[in-house]
Amino acid sequence: MQEEKEMTPEVKEQVEHQLEVIRRGAAELIPEEDLVKKVRRSVETGEPLKVKLGLDPSAPDIHIGHTVVLNKLRQFQELGHLVQLVIGDFTGRIGDPTGKSETRKQLTEEEVKQNAQTYAEQLFKILDRNKTEIHFNSKWLSPLDFAAVVDLAAKTTVARMLERDDFSKRYHSGQAISIHEFFYPLMQGYDSVALESDIELGGTDQKFNLLMGRQLQREYGQEEQVILMMPLLEGLDGNKKMSKSLGNYIGINEEPNEIYGKAMSIPDELMLKYFELVTDLSLGELKELKAGLADGSIHPRDAKMRLARRLTAMYHGDEAAEEAEAHFKRVFQKRALPDEIPEVEIAASELEEGRVWVVELLSKLKLVSSKGDARRMIKQGAVRINEEKVTDGNAHITVEDGMVVQVGKRKFAKVKLA
Repeated sequence: MQEEKEMTPEVKEQVEHQLEVIRRGAAELIPEEDLVKKVRRSVETGEPLKVKLGLDPSAPDIHIGHTVVLNKLRQFQELGHLVQLVIGDFTGRIGDPTGKSETRKQLTEEEVKQNAQTYAEQLFKILDRNKTEIHFNSKWLSPLDFAAVVDLAAKTTVARMLERDDFSKRYHSGQAISIHEFFYPLMQGYDSVALESDIELGGTDQKFNLLMGRQLQREYGQEEQVILMMPLLEGLDGNKKMSKSLGNYIGINEEPNEIYGKAMSIPDELMLKYFELVTDLSLGELKELKAGLADGSIHPRDAKMRLARRLTAMYHGDEAAEEAEAHFKRVFQKRALPDEIPEVEIAASELEEGRVWVVELLSKLKLVSSKGDARRMIKQGAVRINEEKVTDGNAHITVEDGMVVQVGKRKFAKVKLA
């Protein structure tokens, strides 16, 4: 408390502003008192803090869930700090065992490099290129000789490693744990030593790995980094973590209409969380929105359209966002067909007397991922042919040239008989 009294009014104001921005949406800060000291020192000296994020190059396609930490990095940049992105081209050959019930397949060097190349164009849709350093951790991990590796391994214990929930479960269930997997958190922690990072970001599922960075910096005689953990974002189902494998995601490279339409399906109770974690809405705007939803002066539908427009604009620009909103209103609010519907050819010779099983039709038009998916969509009442709902999964449909088939709210195809 004594330190705060000694701050000049100008420094105190800047420090408090930065802390408010940094705390926004954070799940946990370890330790917060160190963050205050680091921010104060940065304000007083004009030296930016070095803020690190490690990226696993095995999954380079970024969705909105990934942008929770990226948006936080952008906020640090707006406060004048430097972002250190670490592409795990060395650690990626092992793969992060966090949350895994078995040993992960090692990536080849070529696979890692190919995946890493796709990051830049996606990351710089969010981050300021001029305030971002990109590092490949092979630069400092590859040169380590065996003596250095043994020295690194001596900085922690097997008992400490088995504190990790995933390792503990595998150990007690008799499942194999390869020795090289123990090196993943050590290598991620060593990245912080190599870069002398002030702060490291990650999801709440990365707590053990992030704390290892603090431990190793202390062991190597450095000032320990602050850990800032962001919450995991629920997907469009409102329940499970956003994931491409679960299909409950919004990809930042998806078409504007797709981003807007998916955003409109976000559950109402998650709207404010999305606004806070994955948009560039200011703190002041966020407070006004919360108050408006609470007192009823802002309708949830209008707030959700604002969210959809904001997300679309962030990745495609304002003009594309306006067009996507107009498309949504025309097609989904007024139940009109889109102006442009992709045509898909179907050979008449593939039909039996001009008819086809409805499940097969959806597959031919590539409106579903599988026949099982087709059956589910029909059962859910999500399939329409010429705007008439199809409810019988066993139905055989007479195929007509120009026939419009719709699955869900956003997938359309026009049949072209060949």
